[in-house]
Amino acid sequence: MKIKSITFVTAMVLACCTFASCEKKQEKTESVLDTSSSVVQATDSTITAEQDKPEVKQLGSFVITLYPEYAPETCKNFEKLVGEGFYNGLTFHRVVNDFMAQGGDPSGDGTGGSDEKIKGEFSQNGVDNPLSHKRGIVSMARSSDFNSASSQFFICYNDDCTFLDGQYAAFGEVTEGMEVVDGFLNVERTQNSGGEYAVPKIPIKITSAKMIENDQNGNPRVEFAMQLGE
Repeated sequence: MKIKSITFVTAMVLACCTFASCEKKQEKTESVLDTSSSVVQATDSTITAEQDKPEVKQLGSFVITLYPEYAPETCKNFEKLVGEGFYNGLTFHRVVNDFMAQGGDPSGDGTGGSDEKIKGEFSQNGVDNPLSHKRGIVSMARSSDFNSASSQFFICYNDDCTFLDGQYAAFGEVTEGMEVVDGFLNVERTQNSGGEYAVPKIPIKITSAKMIENDQNGNPRVEFAMQLGE
């Protein structure tokens, strides 16, 4: 059975670390990873890297609303990193059709993170977190260690990501600009080590991440400005 996971490892232990993984129904997983899919293959509307040094393209911005009442430590860490400018210049290094877009790794390949690790705020780690992994929900990536999350996060593309509930710390939601995140799927991708067509050929870059005014319920919000290309 093919397996989907939201993982990262530090460069130091890349060779020996066992990834955390979660199974989905086989028929769904195979349809996502099918390399013959017309969604994966380059089309006339697909943004490809074959263009001669493509110009930088501004993709617009999206807003993540944080829910500290459900994942307080995760939200605190995320706000801290945003305030330090940690995410500025980083990329979304993993984009998977019908699954999620993952970013926030300073190494740019899924092996890195920030200096500080945080507690995994999900039920399998003893934390009652009712947020469900549906379209637009933002959650933390981790290794097999429940308390290994640091800076990498992912955004769910559809409601079928609920199989991750209880295993990963959902902490926010894209409440504006989800169409910008959807646009990542138009970038041509190559295979990663897990066999997914997920690695963008042109960098999907975070030009800036900044805290903006809280929403009407007092929830913190973060605005991510995005561009395609260096």
